[in-house]
Amino acid sequence: METNITKRSVTSETRYHFKMRNTISGYLFGLGFVAFFDEVVFHQLLHWHHFYDKSTTSIGLVSDGLFHAFSWFATIGGLFLFADLRRRSALWLTRWWGGVLLGAGIFQFFDGTIQHKVWRIHQIRYVDNVYIYDWIWNITAVIMIIAGLMITLRTNRRTKDAKHA
Repeated sequence: METNITKRSVTSETRYHFKMRNTISGYLFGLGFVAFFDEVVFHQLLHWHHFYDKSTTSIGLVSDGLFHAFSWFATIGGLFLFADLRRRSALWLTRWWGGVLLGAGIFQFFDGTIQHKVWRIHQIRYVDNVYIYDWIWNITAVIMIIAGLMITLRTNRRTKDAKHA
């Protein structure tokens, strides 16, 4: 007859071996979900921009479609890993949520800095004072990254403690 202590140690050991997969699953899901949210809200509903605004509207719509496909491939890839982790009894929701926040924040920060300012393929919104939108977008991204890092580092510390116990 198995005890709760044995089950707990098996789960901790399984989590430790699959901690990176939990992070990657969350990362892909977070990246894909925020990209999907961006595409639906800012591209389709508000019509603020297309993924690629340096050409015709038709090219912009095609670029939106490719961006949408990318976001769903990332989201579904993350969910396939999530299902595999559940099947293996290795799902670690706290670590997974840390990965979600990291993926969402890193995507949003990359979008707000590299795509908007360096590559200039589009802006958040085409208005005179776009910097207000940029600041809100990037500060939100940094908050998600910091929260994701805090959660991930906290689970790293817990796995080290559990491994040495």
